[in-house]
Amino acid sequence: MVFPTIEQVDNNKAISDKTLEELKHVAKTLIVGVGEDPNREGLIKTPERYAKAFVELTKGYTADLSEILNGAVFESESNDMILVRDIEIFSMCEHHLLPFFGRVHIAYIPNKKILGLSKLARISEVFSRRLQIQERLTHQIAKAIFDTVEPLGVGVVIEASHMCMVIRGAQKTQSETLTSCMLGSFREDLKTREEFLNLLSQKRR
Repeated sequence: MVFPTIEQVDNNKAISDKTLEELKHVAKTLIVGVGEDPNREGLIKTPERYAKAFVELTKGYTADLSEILNGAVFESESNDMILVRDIEIFSMCEHHLLPFFGRVHIAYIPNKKILGLSKLARISEVFSRRLQIQERLTHQIAKAIFDTVEPLGVGVVIEASHMCMVIRGAQKTQSETLTSCMLGSFREDLKTREEFLNLLSQKRR
């Protein structure tokens, strides 16, 4: 099954009827499975809404990272740490198909090339809008930046709340999961890693 981008969903273009019908069937099966009436007024259009929402939630599968980053890599003499924190992310746990969401913090030390700041957020969205686990998501974001601008090092930290722990199972509403991925100098140099983590711990205004 190939999922179109959300822009295509909004414009009603390039959407496979087969794709939407399969997703609508899934939603209807779930409704019937819990003993509800799919023909009830409030549920009649739910399968269609579900299909379009699921396409949006997984739009990262069809995103072209090279196209997104095209023209956003610039030459630079700077070799000081660049940090963007509190980038909001929304993803879907692949184990329970329930959302998890939070913030990603990204830092890197340039090696003659820098990346447009907004592209750090776009990279985060490309990989978060998929069926994911937080550990892999953290690594994918870090590696994408490392491969794109070949910096001296990259550090990525994600703080997220998982609905699979909040509304089911353990039901720990205040729990938060932190993951990190350090590449290059962030892994090899303790001072670089400490600088990154100290900046993150500073009180937000």
